[in-house]
Amino acid sequence: MHRRELIKAGLSLPLAAWAAGGAWPAAFAQAAAAGSVQAFDAGTVPALARALAAKPYRAPATELPAGLGQVDYDRWRDIRFDPAQAVWKNDGLPFQLQLFHRAFLFKQRVELNLVEAGRAAPLRYRSGLFDFGKAPRPPEDADLGFAGFRVHAPINRADYFDEVCAFLGASYFRAVARDLLYGLSARGLALNTGAGGNEEFPAFVAFWIERPAKNAPSVVVHALLDSPSTAGAMRFVVTPGVDTTFDTTLRLYPRVALDRAGIAPLTSMYHFDDTDRRGVDDFRPAVHDSDGLALFNGAGEQIWRPLHNPRHLQESAFQDRRPRAFGLMQRKRAFADYADSEAHYERRPSLWVEPLGDWGEGAVHLIEIPTGDEYHDNIVAFWRPRAPLAAGREHRFDYRLHWCATHAWKPQLATVSRTRIGAANAGAGNGARLIVLDIDGGRLPQLAADAQLRAVVWAAAGQVGNATARRIDGGKTWRLSFELNPGDARAIELRAVMEDASGPVSETWLYRWTA
Repeated sequence: MHRRELIKAGLSLPLAAWAAGGAWPAAFAQAAAAGSVQAFDAGTVPALARALAAKPYRAPATELPAGLGQVDYDRWRDIRFDPAQAVWKNDGLPFQLQLFHRAFLFKQRVELNLVEAGRAAPLRYRSGLFDFGKAPRPPEDADLGFAGFRVHAPINRADYFDEVCAFLGASYFRAVARDLLYGLSARGLALNTGAGGNEEFPAFVAFWIERPAKNAPSVVVHALLDSPSTAGAMRFVVTPGVDTTFDTTLRLYPRVALDRAGIAPLTSMYHFDDTDRRGVDDFRPAVHDSDGLALFNGAGEQIWRPLHNPRHLQESAFQDRRPRAFGLMQRKRAFADYADSEAHYERRPSLWVEPLGDWGEGAVHLIEIPTGDEYHDNIVAFWRPRAPLAAGREHRFDYRLHWCATHAWKPQLATVSRTRIGAANAGAGNGARLIVLDIDGGRLPQLAADAQLRAVVWAAAGQVGNATARRIDGGKTWRLSFELNPGDARAIELRAVMEDASGPVSETWLYRWTA
């Protein structure tokens, strides 16, 4: 099974939904008659999470009828249905919902509910909603629930409802912005991610989706999160557009103290680029969903850390207080940067996290896992609070997710567009490396023709020499370069920035060089 095929199958096939067009009001009336409609407000899901946390953990149901539980990837792809049955299809609303069937990797049952006028009613499963193709069809009276759902909206054209976001598998979800394709994912919560522990995967066990008003710019999704260590409640206000934003509230109610919690986790794929081509036999110049971690720290410094496909798992922690933003970004945006006419990595979204309120002290963690292909996500980034999250109380984190093509936290600063590393000249010493950064934008185009910038470079070990900054490419781009003689060091933290007399002209570049 290839990751690219899984993305296409899981998040791009036309899947079934609950009720055709105006059938939803009738379904709501039937649910009310059956006594399954419940009052719902902003406190409902947090109250459920708090009550859930007070009880021992119980894993969600994964049982499926004989045959359906054993379907492979190809048979799972066969499970389709009539997209004309999307929720709110004929209601003249700006959003529609389609649902995922349980099978293959997505066996966990997820309860889905619709909210209207302060009342919530469950979406009832019917096998007749789906065309199963060659996959086994469950009995008509089966109550299987669903695996997840996706939201459609006219994000690219006024007359077509494109897929905007999808919630499928554990606490994973992903989204696109205008003219972009699916790429990296977000998660509700990461636990024990990285070296030195058994990772725990919290899962969304239930959702409540509010019916939007006519011409509403956003749709509101509530989610109940559960795992052996914690329960939680999340609320997302999803607003599609040139940038698609998720205004997010996370409330956690730990059963035990969480000393390795990852808040606002992002998951991506990085195979190779200019700095990682050793042993790569591929016609494409680069293969990745994200090429760097961007940080805007509490001190107001904008930082760029290119991603790396290391020989061994490595974890980096960027200490901070009151972080302003961080994210996994895809900066290269030309087809020629990847030359992949199928994957179109130039159209994968960047995703950055904007904390709302004071997140206190902690660190942005970056985990880079070795990979030999493009089918496995091997990059994770998240915020980890300095103090453990105590059991038996509420912990709240508010933030905004931005799915976008670019960002400009400090638009006056130039940004690093390429990082290249190769052998230095023979006079630089045995094993010396030449590191070259191309830097664009910000104030650079407005600098005088005779402007002089200096390269400020720091290395935690080894020796740095011949650090220079100069114009290239007809003056539009500047190049910062230096030589690194690592000596006996096996890993060296590096830092570089371009400055003039008034201070930084570029963002700060960070990198971990490994032998």
